[in-house]
Amino acid sequence: MNILILHGTSDLYGGSKILYTVADFLRKKYGVTVILSEEGPLADVLREHGIEVIIMKMGILRRKYLNPKGLINRVRALTKAKREIKEIVESKNIQLLYSNTTGVLIGAYVANSCKIKHIWHIHEIIEKPALFTKFIGWHIKKFADLVIVVSNEVKKHWEKYLDANIIHTVYNGIDYQPIINAEDGLRDELQLTNDDILIGMIGRVNLWKGQKYFLEITTLLCKKYPNVKFVMVGDVYPGYEYLYDEIKQIIDNNKLEKNVYNLGYRTDIPYILKGLDIFILPSILPDPLPTVILEAMAAGKPVVATKHGGAIEMVQQGKTGALIPWDNAEQAVDSISAIIEDPTLRINMGEAGKKRALDNFSLPAFEKNVFSLIDSLNIE
Repeated sequence: MNILILHGTSDLYGGSKILYTVADFLRKKYGVTVILSEEGPLADVLREHGIEVIIMKMGILRRKYLNPKGLINRVRALTKAKREIKEIVESKNIQLLYSNTTGVLIGAYVANSCKIKHIWHIHEIIEKPALFTKFIGWHIKKFADLVIVVSNEVKKHWEKYLDANIIHTVYNGIDYQPIINAEDGLRDELQLTNDDILIGMIGRVNLWKGQKYFLEITTLLCKKYPNVKFVMVGDVYPGYEYLYDEIKQIIDNNKLEKNVYNLGYRTDIPYILKGLDIFILPSILPDPLPTVILEAMAAGKPVVATKHGGAIEMVQQGKTGALIPWDNAEQAVDSISAIIEDPTLRINMGEAGKKRALDNFSLPAFEKNVFSLIDSLNIE
């Protein structure tokens, strides 16, 4: 069987890492071709592992296009992409189309037109605008033969729009060995002392990942603990470049320059995690199943995450970390303070988190579940 996978970006953040993981194990059994909308690190990694990559504008649906001019642009882009992808389906004898993320609408149209099976792998919880959510839900219901969701929170959200019998929760799994075997050197790089406690967040900068909330928490913690330092890692999502200026302004206004290291885009995430004492993911909107939490757990770090989305299914309150409110920095500081003040608690939480990641979010389980669902489609 030949499979065509569609994905809208070429970064190496959560959804793209999972896309690579899926493509890498599917190629063991099937012919796999991946279409991406742009060149980038993901395209490079896929090619390095012998997976064919085609770069093509696919009319990816993003919030910035939710206006009359933008929608006209998308219709034109989708029309052109549909014609080009149909040619690929026919020339490569594709029997299954695999759309990764809800923004990849074109897969639905091509699969329907070519009368081939279509899997939609959904990583998102889209709450607003409501009309947009219904629009996406209608497309998934009409054009997906099978829907994979990354957490029960995602399933709960989309069940309002889809037939429950086609939705299947499959927890992500990743290769943890690069994280477990990572080199240790971040603290030396930042010239920290043995008494310093390093707290970090990793995430692409946009409105909902919580970089501003992280700095709000940081400001309060700095007043309470002079020896606590903070690391921020992640570049800016296209269209949100202005947020970087706002982040710098917040750091300057609160005199955090000596406490906060904004490292921007880094590819050495295992190395970054190795050097942390505590990891925080302060998303202000529900994050479906953040891969970075799995990475932090596998690195043996206590994880503090906002109490919504997939984090509820990942972080065990008081055992592997803490769940904090997404809109109350004072309460968040109270929860984090207990972890800062108790080195033994940090070690125990980190060890429990590592065991939980390896036991419950393993790569073999992820692979087995995806293959099982593909087999259930009975494609000859």
